[in-house]
Amino acid sequence: MTDKRDYYAVLGVGREASADEIKKAYRQAALKHHPDRNPGDAAAEGRFKEATEAYTVLSDATKRDAYDRFGHAGVRGGFDFESAGVGDILSQFQEMFSDFFGGFGGTGQRRRSSRGQDVRVHASLTLAETMTGGKHEVSIRGQAPCEDCAGSGARAGTKPERCSACSGTGQVTAQRGFIMFSSACARCRGTGKIIATPCETCRGGGAVEKQRKVLVAFPPGVDTGHRLRVPGQGMPGPAGAPPGDLYVDVEVEAHPRFERHGDDLAVRVDLSFTEAALGTKVDLTLPDDSVITAAIPSGTQPNQVVLTKGKGVPRVQGSGRGDLHVVVAVTVPTRLSKRAKKLLEELDEELRGDDSQRASGSG
Repeated sequence: MTDKRDYYAVLGVGREASADEIKKAYRQAALKHHPDRNPGDAAAEGRFKEATEAYTVLSDATKRDAYDRFGHAGVRGGFDFESAGVGDILSQFQEMFSDFFGGFGGTGQRRRSSRGQDVRVHASLTLAETMTGGKHEVSIRGQAPCEDCAGSGARAGTKPERCSACSGTGQVTAQRGFIMFSSACARCRGTGKIIATPCETCRGGGAVEKQRKVLVAFPPGVDTGHRLRVPGQGMPGPAGAPPGDLYVDVEVEAHPRFERHGDDLAVRVDLSFTEAALGTKVDLTLPDDSVITAAIPSGTQPNQVVLTKGKGVPRVQGSGRGDLHVVVAVTVPTRLSKRAKKLLEELDEELRGDDSQRASGSG
């Protein structure tokens, strides 16, 4: 089939056909051209493969949209129906055939359960730890591979045996009409193995409940609400199947002095009246123990924010850092010496004189 036919023409439906109409058309074509019904008929086999390829595209909304827009080029790169044999197709789309013809759905169930459960935990970090990043341990309590049997479920010195009912495949076949369906083997529950002598510690389950610690790498800039995925650190899978994943939800503790707003930091500094009026430089120790100098310009007003670029939190999904916002608070002394009071009065007169001169000059 070098020149592919239009998928809609293959199934004999129009381009506006509904999902039910496409399904009905494929069912008729599959029943008519199925190799079990047409043994040795290469033409029927080709039509069966062609109809199955068309259905796998048109039954998927995303693939169908790509096909409608770009033709066969829009769905290129999937399963190679042309070079595959019928056996390969039946194996690749076994779950689809089982569900489609109302057969036995054991294959899909086994595929979904042949992996351990995912685990979700919370991790509390300080603001300093989020700025520097690093590795921290998180505790998990749950199923872990049994050390006595290395997760096999079989007693030490023995090993699981191949299931004789399914010859170790985990699948048994049954014929319904002229179509063969596969389902999970009832004797081994789809694992393909039988444990004749179970491990006494885990009772053949291959896992025991215990508390363990996992070392998790937290990137610099991680924040509350971020979720990290650690592959393979979830619950162990059944009978040695792959484990699930660990998901770590991050929560950042409040800092006594600094506030975090996204990638920016905010801090409040107290200045005297003269420092705010004349300008000054303030040394600040950030949560990660780095020291920076913030320049406060002359004439800074109470509650004014002085911005220091690039001194905030590292950006977790990019280069650089956020900014530091310095909120200025001007302190007013509550007790004055006689000399201090006299100096302030003189300053007040001086400032009033400057204001009067400016006012008269402007008139």
